[in-house]
Amino acid sequence: MEYTYLGRTGMIVSRLALGTMNFGSTNSEKESFEIMDRALELGINLFDCANIYGREHPVEAERRTGIAEEILGRWFAQGGDRRERTVLATKVYIRMNDPLDGPNDKSGLSLYKMRRHLKGSLERLQTDHIELYQMHHVDERTTWDEVWGAFQPMVESGVVDYIGSCNFGARHLCWAQEAAKERHFMGLVSEQSSYNLTQRAIELELLPAAQKMGIGVLTWGPLGGGMLSGHVLDSKFGTRGYDRLQALTPAKRQQLQDFSDVCRDLGEKESEVALAWILANPAVTAPLIGPRTVEQLESSVHALEIKLSEDTMRQLNEIFPGPGGPAPQAYAW
Repeated sequence: MEYTYLGRTGMIVSRLALGTMNFGSTNSEKESFEIMDRALELGINLFDCANIYGREHPVEAERRTGIAEEILGRWFAQGGDRRERTVLATKVYIRMNDPLDGPNDKSGLSLYKMRRHLKGSLERLQTDHIELYQMHHVDERTTWDEVWGAFQPMVESGVVDYIGSCNFGARHLCWAQEAAKERHFMGLVSEQSSYNLTQRAIELELLPAAQKMGIGVLTWGPLGGGMLSGHVLDSKFGTRGYDRLQALTPAKRQQLQDFSDVCRDLGEKESEVALAWILANPAVTAPLIGPRTVEQLESSVHALEIKLSEDTMRQLNEIFPGPGGPAPQAYAW
């Protein structure tokens, strides 16, 4: 395993982060335990969760949430230094379908809500602290005075170590850090954004801004929702993959075929090359992987061994052209 610092902090995390969104929905508790045990064995120490992950039924949004955190909590309770060896990250923002929240049972980042939801997460996770507490989305209704007024006491009391964001724009990072600076508070240490060969918009503004401010970038969706898995073209993606293949334009289908050809020439799986491409970006701290099996987990770890040449990077950029670099150079220079 490779390790790096999380942004400008002194905390060291693995170059791959284990995403737990499938726990309690796609994955049973037993399967989730097996994946987490193997992740620790492989050296992955950053586990990413959210208070809404693991709905009892993935389609019925009104059913109980928080199942993934509960699974993590029961896994920690087994002992074996599982909690001590894990850098734990979870999130707050989305409504939890909790009748006790009353009219406040809605998405947002009010101080009232965050204190209540932090307490709930700690109970489900069976822990007394969280290393990285993340805002799942931007709340443009709540002021930064209120947001930092909620987070700062959490950090100062030792219940939370660091604060992160998810799905922010570059402007939100700037506004957040300016408000934190006025409070003499560290503010954000990480941002979690969608990033893969098919989704490169954050190269324009967010990646350069995060690098400048020392904010580590964790990326989700490294396989583009399965489109970069290699299973769409070879019909191994099931009915869902077949439907996606039929919906592809000829140009998109050719794009995936060209990508598959490059990977075949390298002798590597498409999913592993897609991860290796993200890992090659110095602005990225770690991509989040969401394996459904131990085998998928081990395959993802192999991506760390793949070092893409300049020629391969050029080929991938030609197949999946990004925005052309950071703004404004990408479109004005």
